[in-house]
Amino acid sequence: MSMPRLASTIEAILYLKAQPLTVAEIAEFAGCDRDTAEEGLIELMEDYARRDSALEVVETPDGYTLQLREIFHHLVQTLVPADLGVGALRTLAAIALKGPISQTDLVDLRGSGAYQHVQELVELGFVRKRRQSDGRSYWLQVTDKFHQYFQLHQLPPEFEQILKSKN
Repeated sequence: MSMPRLASTIEAILYLKAQPLTVAEIAEFAGCDRDTAEEGLIELMEDYARRDSALEVVETPDGYTLQLREIFHHLVQTLVPADLGVGALRTLAAIALKGPISQTDLVDLRGSGAYQHVQELVELGFVRKRRQSDGRSYWLQVTDKFHQYFQLHQLPPEFEQILKSKN
């Protein structure tokens, strides 16, 4: 595979996965070895730098990701507003930090208001809910939309503080 074509393939992979990927994961999805994937990744990063694009490929602690440049983050709030209250945000932070977490454990952690928060977060597309194998509760975890919207690929340690309050 030629380098420009590989760079385009890697771009498509990062776009479609919408989460950080390691070089090994990129290589596997692209059907090439790690060295070739690294070369394609460098080519893609240089291409974005030359284009002065609204998007960029960056390395995070969890891998490489395609994301909106920080200078355009204000547009996210304007164009894709999420009207979340403090309680729902705290519930979302708990799911992001502890997920996948059972809804039962989340309610123990956040209180009974978490049921309404979960419903709201699922409707907004920030949380995925799937029934546990025993059928008694649900597993909750954040979605790719959460990572795209909040531009969080690794949660800061300060988020633990948010969980200390039940409201």
